[in-house]
Amino acid sequence: MASKFFLIAQREYLTRVRKKAFIVLTLAVPLLLAAFGFIIAKVASSDNDTTDVVEVRDDSGLNVASRLASTPQLRFEAATGTLAEAKKGFLKAKHDGLVYLPTGLDVEKPTGVQFFGKGNISLKKQLAVESALNKAFSELKMQKSGLTQDQLDRLRSKVDMQAVSLDETGKEANSNALATSGVSYALALAIYMFIFIYGVQIMRGVGEEKSSRIMEVMLSSVKPFDLMMGKIVGIAAVGLTQFLLWGVLSFGVSSVVLPLLTGKEKPKTEVAAGTAAPGAAATAADNDEPQSAGERFDKSMEAQKQQPVMTGRFKAFEALANLPLGTILFGFIAYFLGGYLLYGALFGAVGAAVDDQTDTQQFMFPITMPLILSYIVGVSVILRNPDGPVAFWMSMFPLTSPIAMVIRLPFGVPMWQLGLSVFLLILGFVGTVWVAARIYRVGVLMYGKKVTYKELGKWMFYKG
Repeated sequence: MASKFFLIAQREYLTRVRKKAFIVLTLAVPLLLAAFGFIIAKVASSDNDTTDVVEVRDDSGLNVASRLASTPQLRFEAATGTLAEAKKGFLKAKHDGLVYLPTGLDVEKPTGVQFFGKGNISLKKQLAVESALNKAFSELKMQKSGLTQDQLDRLRSKVDMQAVSLDETGKEANSNALATSGVSYALALAIYMFIFIYGVQIMRGVGEEKSSRIMEVMLSSVKPFDLMMGKIVGIAAVGLTQFLLWGVLSFGVSSVVLPLLTGKEKPKTEVAAGTAAPGAAATAADNDEPQSAGERFDKSMEAQKQQPVMTGRFKAFEALANLPLGTILFGFIAYFLGGYLLYGALFGAVGAAVDDQTDTQQFMFPITMPLILSYIVGVSVILRNPDGPVAFWMSMFPLTSPIAMVIRLPFGVPMWQLGLSVFLLILGFVGTVWVAARIYRVGVLMYGKKVTYKELGKWMFYKG
């Protein structure tokens, strides 16, 4: 009987891997992913390359404009003339905004500041300008309290914090939340898509064979359980083959595409906004006079920000080596197969129970609901708190653990929790297969009868 099971699995495997659609999809997906990644990276880097120029008309008499620190993405320039003249000049120039600081502005409660823009002003631009103004007024308040410029410079601080993870033995390793979250999200998405895509293939395959009456011939020589498991295992092997090929091809493509994404950015010079008042000092970028300690401090801080964006990405890639790769690989394969076999058996039972594919929707919802719920909760809750009670219980429940646990794996999971979760998943798979087999053996030869949940309950307890 085991030989018949393997023959069915072999037939399902070879039939699908020999299709042109399988070959084309296997070759195209890594290229498409690389292309999308390249486009997204280029769009993101091009957005960082642009510098918004904001003019400042300062009538406050507080010399606020000279305190507005520019960044590589936002540069302040002094606007000349009256407010009306500044508006006309702004509309003619290709600048991105105009800030007006009115006369009589109170340092303690600065109200009446206006930001003019062409069309609707983006939230990102507005928040950046507000942040620069808040910093400038904070310095004015501290200076008003009696602090000198040198004291203000010494009060500034920038903490360079390095995240370090400790394992159970006390061993230290560099940590990167971005890289860890990215791996968690990718693993969860892979299992989510795999279960849906190949689970539906099982359901449709069983439904097509049932509607064509091929089942009547096949069941004359093989048991329903062996037939169902052969189809599930065969299609699982197809999916595993495809994912392995995707992994190998993606590695090859990334080795070519990644160097294209690592080009250095052009350095950008910081420019401080000058004041619009007559006789005010020019900006540091427009003269060769020695800079004050505060200006040198701002220059050094902005120089650090001007480091190429890829530096952070390289740190993310380096952090991948510090992840528990062995545990991640084992867990991914275990939940990859366990989750598929669990849901695949249910999809097969649904395909055997109905005559018309349109009737599958009423039975698909309760099956896919835990899967959808685990994905939504996983990326919104578990990613933020991988050791919380929601993450723990969802990683133990067999219907949600395939996604919930793989999200937790890159963050580090105690071995007893991983072992208990895998054990419960195996029990869930055995129970699911038993339920699906009872439904499958009756439903696969049932024609012309409208199936209900009550009817499915009766099929589970039929003898024979």
